[in-house]
Amino acid sequence: MLAQEIPQVDSKLVERLGQRLLPWMDWLSLEHLNPSIYVGLRLSSLQAGAREAFYLHILKLSYQHSLLGLTFNDDNSDYQDKPSMGQLALYLLALRANCELVEGRKGDRLVSQLKRFLEDEKKAIGHNNKGQPHTSYYQYGLGILALCVHQKRLHDSVVGKLLYAVEHEQHLHQGHLSVDTVAMAGLAFTCLEHSNLNPNRKHQITRAIENIREKILKAQTPEGYFGNVYSTPLALQLLMKSSMPGVELGTACLKARAALLASVQDGAFQNALMISQLLPVLNGKSYVDLISPDCEAPRVMLEPVVETPSPPQEVIRVVLKVPSVSPPYINSISVPAGSSLEDVLKKAQKLRGFMYGTQNTLSGPFLTSVMGKEAGEREFWQLLRAPDTPLLQGIAEYTPKDGETIELRLATW
Repeated sequence: MLAQEIPQVDSKLVERLGQRLLPWMDWLSLEHLNPSIYVGLRLSSLQAGAREAFYLHILKLSYQHSLLGLTFNDDNSDYQDKPSMGQLALYLLALRANCELVEGRKGDRLVSQLKRFLEDEKKAIGHNNKGQPHTSYYQYGLGILALCVHQKRLHDSVVGKLLYAVEHEQHLHQGHLSVDTVAMAGLAFTCLEHSNLNPNRKHQITRAIENIREKILKAQTPEGYFGNVYSTPLALQLLMKSSMPGVELGTACLKARAALLASVQDGAFQNALMISQLLPVLNGKSYVDLISPDCEAPRVMLEPVVETPSPPQEVIRVVLKVPSVSPPYINSISVPAGSSLEDVLKKAQKLRGFMYGTQNTLSGPFLTSVMGKEAGEREFWQLLRAPDTPLLQGIAEYTPKDGETIELRLATW
């Protein structure tokens, strides 16, 4: 397999990356729990010992408490307190990463709920495939993958919607290929191919995997990334498990891996979800390995980082612009060097004249409203560095530099 050809990574670099996940494991409320952290650690060369086991215990308590009380009716009044389709799918991956298969009455209800989510999305897409899922094709693929690793069969029509989307490029987002979306679809299809859960779709699934590999390889940038730095880990998870022959694939993967390692050394990976997708890659693993997880593989114990007092920081100025409201907002905000964009927004709000709202997601806080203006259907608040460079990180991860102008723009997709 290609994964075995990829050379070992500096263990200290991987360890420092894993240590960044430890603080996230102290956030134990349902809105902050992230099953992806557990999955990433179990597929990595690292472990967090008792802390890791306790995190899984809290995941089980929280998800089962919130989900097993979910009734199958149309009353969504309490929906915000329930995990989303993507969160439920990641929870099922976390159980499988611990070598558990969902079974029994409780397990059946979890599976039924995820299947219901997918059926609702299938209806939203429509029989003519002209609609869009309520969430995204990324979550749709993730849901299929989660059920697949537990050997739970989905109706051919559910799988068929994702096959159609890949074939007709409905994963396109804002005019460019969404590499993480097609990579997740590819991982789901690879699992289905290995498990042969949908034999009637076998040939279509094989063609779709080949199609996705070609699209991802064509999306490689001169720097080596597939799409961008944060979509590359999932792309590599798929490509590393490829049986497709040829030097081109191996060369592309090695180039992407080298670019990722350089980005890690530069501190680009701070987000827990992104780190948890990268750690398996650095261990030659993929979500597809959860079909038959190896729970006895030796892993190195992570030690918490001892924080040392930091010297006094200089103050920088960041210009914050919001042209999508009337009157347009613009202000220069002073914050300590090293502050995140979220710190800038908080300071602006404290100064009055600016307000914003966020929603907690597995990727961190997601900007939902600015100056009282909510993003509508198929709209989102885009983060840009002036004059017109979209930010790849979220508000909690991006660190503005002195003199930068950050624009919050209401965009459509």
